[in-house]
Amino acid sequence: MPERNERVMAFDYGIRWIGVAVGQAMLGTGTAVARFQARDGIPRWEEVDSLLQEWQPQRLVVGLPLNMDGSESDMSLRARKFSRRLDNRFRGPVSLIDERLTSYAAKRDHEARGRALDYSREGAGVDGEAAVIILEDWFRSACADGSRTDSTTGQAG
Repeated sequence: MPERNERVMAFDYGIRWIGVAVGQAMLGTGTAVARFQARDGIPRWEEVDSLLQEWQPQRLVVGLPLNMDGSESDMSLRARKFSRRLDNRFRGPVSLIDERLTSYAAKRDHEARGRALDYSREGAGVDGEAAVIILEDWFRSACADGSRTDSTTGQAG
């Protein structure tokens, strides 16, 4: 179970864009704070470092894109690699959480609010909103059963 005042940063990993959200465990909610471009899934690490410095989270969460049957895909492997690299840079706990359909839900929410799905625009956009869903799902699951998943093994810890 997360500490009440623990600040958590979540990432919606993608090959072209990575969305970022931040929240506090006590509130159980997140806010989209950034979206940055990735080149074949590789971010500009100075942007990631800058966000970590600015927000100073105590934990990171990365969405794990599983297939609908729960099996892993190529994107799952890429997200795991991204989480391991975050773990090496951050030196704090990094958790993975199943993120099936978060981008789809974020797109629907985005459209329902009358916002265009313009991926070239500034701001956190759909990717940031997907990171919010990932973060809030993690808060709910961590508070419900006290489980946390270790990014390097994928096992509850």
